[in-house]
Amino acid sequence: MTVTMTKPAITDEFGENLARASILVIDDEPGMRNFLTKTLTPRCKRVEQAASAIEASAILDQAHFDLIILDNIMPGMTGLDWARQQNQVGLFADTILITAYADLETAIKALRIGVADFVLKPFRANQILNAVARALDRKNLRRENYLLKHELSAENTVARGRLLGSSPAISEVRSMLQRLAPLPTPVLFTGPSGTGKEIAARTLHSLSDRAENPFVAINCATISSDNIARELFGEVDAHDHRKDGLLLHADGGTLFLDEIAQMPDMVQSAFLRVLEDQRIRPLGAEREIPLNLRILFATNSDLEQEVAEGRFRADLYHRINVVGIEMPRLCDREDDIVELTALFVEQFASALRMPGLELNEEIFLKLRRYDWPGNVRELRNLVERSVILGGFPEEFSGSGKITGAPAIETLDLVTQRHIAHVLDACGGNRAEAARRLGVSRKTIDRKCASWGL
Repeated sequence: MTVTMTKPAITDEFGENLARASILVIDDEPGMRNFLTKTLTPRCKRVEQAASAIEASAILDQAHFDLIILDNIMPGMTGLDWARQQNQVGLFADTILITAYADLETAIKALRIGVADFVLKPFRANQILNAVARALDRKNLRRENYLLKHELSAENTVARGRLLGSSPAISEVRSMLQRLAPLPTPVLFTGPSGTGKEIAARTLHSLSDRAENPFVAINCATISSDNIARELFGEVDAHDHRKDGLLLHADGGTLFLDEIAQMPDMVQSAFLRVLEDQRIRPLGAEREIPLNLRILFATNSDLEQEVAEGRFRADLYHRINVVGIEMPRLCDREDDIVELTALFVEQFASALRMPGLELNEEIFLKLRRYDWPGNVRELRNLVERSVILGGFPEEFSGSGKITGAPAIETLDLVTQRHIAHVLDACGGNRAEAARRLGVSRKTIDRKCASWGL
């Protein structure tokens, strides 16, 4: 009989990874199963137990676990033989072996199969908790390293902050993100390149209850068609070695697929299944893995035209186009150019350890008059280049005095007005205002003190 026990996890000396973990206990002895379950349940997100290898296999067909605690000596099949069998069909969980017989042959066999650790019987509660915590820490470190390498290898990096600006166009986007944040609904971000689709997706993730879990961004145009299925879904090779795909690494969090129109047809078909059932089948695996994902999409292409011309599946388009958010062009939110320019100057001057740029009325006027075909990305690149060269290009530079031009507010006044507006929206809560603006609470306090607010 399978017993599922789920209680609020206790974060203690064994760490947060244990508190977020789901664990499967497999042992034919009821006393040992109950001891392990009683020890782990108050400290873990989910604990299930199985009395046999057959029962455990059935559970794994329905649920995914971070860790398996496996007894080696069981009727019908040893734990190591079961683990080897599961590797062949696709076992995407780390394993701790518990055994009363620690001979060299068993240890070598366990290492070859890929067992993360083994614990000798009899053991105390702290011993198994320490072993579980170590295994989960190593698993989490592998996951973080993999996602960091993936992010660093991306061709296009973006600012990690929130959406900035107070123009009506961007305020409408921000309002829609807040409305969608608590929902699991797929969202399709559209708009020209450089309008901040990924930043909007990251903002949506940060506002949701998944904010503490991974945000995994994938640009479908930058992964070759030969490798994209392997990168997304993972793989079990001929030697039973597993590769966790990006979807599994994103489990519990948010997956963001950019340039969705560039996804190969074969992967489109497989992804439709992911959306419908929240399950994936790694390449070479016999077992499907259930996932818990919020999936966001983005494109600068006309997907309806792509569907009409047969380059994008109609059923997938209708499945992802539940809610659409059109990101405004920078020329349609010119009121935000002053704030964005000031932010980018501050960011690059600090990151590059170079002097900032002098910003005056003439520069702001010329920046606002420009069409910005590359949108926010073009503005960001212009500011970075200007900080490096020590000044804006001639077409944007000026003396600061404009004869006959309408008066333009100073940067300090614009900043003061915007912070005051956000504070009003937050009911005077400076911590919440700092969170929305993407700055520290100390920055808000310092600004307010200087303005006498």
